[in-house]
Amino acid sequence: MTNTPGHTAESGPVPYGTPDEPRVAVRGEASLEFDPEVANISVQVASRGTGRRDALKMLTRRNSEVLELVKSYGEAVEKLSTGSFSVTPELAEKGRRERVRCYNGRVQISVTVGDFTALGEMTTRLADLEMTRVSGPWWALRPDSPAHREARQQAVREAVTRAREYAGALGADLVALVELADQGAESPAPPPPMGMRTASYGGAAPEGAPALDLEPRRQRVHAQVNARFVMSRPAL
Repeated sequence: MTNTPGHTAESGPVPYGTPDEPRVAVRGEASLEFDPEVANISVQVASRGTGRRDALKMLTRRNSEVLELVKSYGEAVEKLSTGSFSVTPELAEKGRRERVRCYNGRVQISVTVGDFTALGEMTTRLADLEMTRVSGPWWALRPDSPAHREARQQAVREAVTRAREYAGALGADLVALVELADQGAESPAPPPPMGMRTASYGGAAPEGAPALDLEPRRQRVHAQVNARFVMSRPAL
């Protein structure tokens, strides 16, 4: 009876190598850089009024202005969503009673931009709006970006190359792949805001402010696999 690599006639598959069929275990890694595909920015709209209705009315108007401006860029904007909304009372510092001095409103909006040629102008115009704060950009790759697949494939090729080198150092050849374990391939978490952080809070920027010149930050994608191979008997 002929044994297949990694098997014995009596017991079937074995989780370890044998003198006739030794195994080699290696790790393959890849770390590649790619140009970003999208930019994420955060927009916070605020309002403040002596009455709840006044604060809410101003907040609603300013929120509509932000949404209208962002939507005017059409297909350049890939995603637009509201993250949080609040209207909270601010109590007077002195006095035992719960006396409300004013009401503060907040709306958080997230924007994902795929056309970087529109990004600088958009951020400047948003920061020019009343009581609006703009933070970002955070550069990123799309979840389904081909960059992730390229990194994973490179990691597998690295594992095969490394295993072949180890086997060659012993005068042996690779015979079969026993196991390939994916350790994950993902881009790092978006870095802290760098290169741009604008704010217009409590007053507007000068009319006709020039668009920001933003330089995209390249993204690093890392992939890692563990692989086990059966190799021929070494020539020791």
